[in-house]
Amino acid sequence: MIKVISAADRHRASHGWLESYFLFSFADYYDMENLHWGPLRVFNDDYVKGNSGFPEHPHSEMEIISIVLEGEVTHTDSLGNNTLIKAGEVQRMSTGTGVRHAERNNSDKDLHLYQLWFFPNKKGITPSYEQRAVDFLGEKNELVPLVTGQKVLEDVVYMNSNSTVYYCNLKDGKEIDFKTFPIRKGLIYVKSGELFVNGIQVQESDQVRSSDVDALRIKATADSSFILIDLPGVEANY
Repeated sequence: MIKVISAADRHRASHGWLESYFLFSFADYYDMENLHWGPLRVFNDDYVKGNSGFPEHPHSEMEIISIVLEGEVTHTDSLGNNTLIKAGEVQRMSTGTGVRHAERNNSDKDLHLYQLWFFPNKKGITPSYEQRAVDFLGEKNELVPLVTGQKVLEDVVYMNSNSTVYYCNLKDGKEIDFKTFPIRKGLIYVKSGELFVNGIQVQESDQVRSSDVDALRIKATADSSFILIDLPGVEANY
């Protein structure tokens, strides 16, 4: 199954300092048919104006991934971390038994990041934090793994989920085949450009949700950038 969800069908939340697009039910947006895709519970495309941000708030039992595309964000948390995450860097926070954190854009420039939440493989883990420069923004014509819980890869952030998040910059006319299994699920979110996924056209800010396929065949018909997430297909007690 290949399902395309258009950019216009994302939920938009505008707060002045924050412009956000929700791919799944979140905050004031609720759709019982769009709660998660496998263990992927949240995918927010966030634009945060300078000198603003998210005040301190609690989380538990979630793997939270931040992928910084433009600008920088200052992270503080109840574990004692106080870090600056710049474009091309990836952050993972395992909230487990509970943690509080704040995320602020303390610069004058706008911040653009993706925020992804995954249900963890198991509950009650000790909260932890990881941050890594992956330099994914400069790579061309290959899927760059950013975060994984499937296998140990060098220079990749680890998370407690049987999932992997990839980023790709694909030049016009180039193709990539991502081998998968019918029991797995996939999600592609197009940051920019235009793609054909298994022969179906998708454009900027569109998403593709896949299941029961053995490959995702991706061809760029313009210079394009996208996220691809490989997910377990067996439904757990999320």
